[in-house]
Amino acid sequence: MAEQVTSLDELAKAVTDDIGAVQGTETLAPREPVRDELGRSYATGKRKDAVARVWIKPGSGKVTVNGKDQQVYFARPVLQMILRQPFQVAGVDGQFDVMCTVAGGGLSGQAGAVKHGISKALQLYDPSLRGALKAAGFLTRDSRVVERKKYGRAKARKSFQFSKR
Repeated sequence: MAEQVTSLDELAKAVTDDIGAVQGTETLAPREPVRDELGRSYATGKRKDAVARVWIKPGSGKVTVNGKDQQVYFARPVLQMILRQPFQVAGVDGQFDVMCTVAGGGLSGQAGAVKHGISKALQLYDPSLRGALKAAGFLTRDSRVVERKKYGRAKARKSFQFSKR
């Protein structure tokens, strides 16, 4: 800011240029789509003890989980709704085929893991969808897990029954 400033606009521009130079902030390059040679995007989703490997590619909206259709593997409508959420939030319902393998945990945790994996794969396939998915909280791994059992306790926190006599 050594040069002479004549207007408020020039002053504001000079100050922001100096701040940017001090902080070292330049405009970040836009994210590039990440796809393999078959045109698919891959991501890993996790929830509780469940881990899901998810591949998405453009298609008719078919979801395959461990070689089975989603209606067969996740029979409960609530779990099927959980799998549809990332597509609905991103506005691409029925435009991608999903193939995933999931292991560990129970059905609810597995559905959450697949949802997390689909969300991550969608934002890798089309980075413009990242804002909507992040705002909905689908890109954040839900880190809550079962607390371990402690010695001298019936469960993680429950005590054994107390008897005075």
